[in-house]
Amino acid sequence: MDCFLAVRTQHLNWQLRTHDEKMRLKTARALSEKALQEKLQKQQLALEQELALLKTKHKAELTMLRIKNKQDISDYREYLDSLDQLKISITHKYRHLPEALAFTIHHHAKHLLNQMWEADDLQQKINSELQLIQFMTSINEDIRSAPASGSADLLPLKTLELLNK
Repeated sequence: MDCFLAVRTQHLNWQLRTHDEKMRLKTARALSEKALQEKLQKQQLALEQELALLKTKHKAELTMLRIKNKQDISDYREYLDSLDQLKISITHKYRHLPEALAFTIHHHAKHLLNQMWEADDLQQKINSELQLIQFMTSINEDIRSAPASGSADLLPLKTLELLNK
């Protein structure tokens, strides 16, 4: 029994000696867990705030993109209406011109417009725009230079020349 009591007394003495260290470690662990939890909460709040900002930013960008696309569609429709008016002007000025040729001129102008509109590269877009401007200018010059009476042998030569290129 003395042996058992001696071991137990030793164990109790060891626990008394290490009690303060255990309490210090337990307190330090609790504090570090609390600090870690607070840090995680701060990070979560920061991430939630960043996410809210990103959502707001993306919502604004989406709204702006929708407005821009709506305006682009409106501009494209105006271009097409202008090309239709040009086709009407050609058919009125050059009554003798085969209808298929007027449609070919109109179709080529639409092709240049679509090429300009769908270009991804800025330089390509500018080049396509310049081609469209040159083509439209030649059509307008041909229409303006045509006499009002509509000579049967008169053709929109500048426009046809550009078509051949």
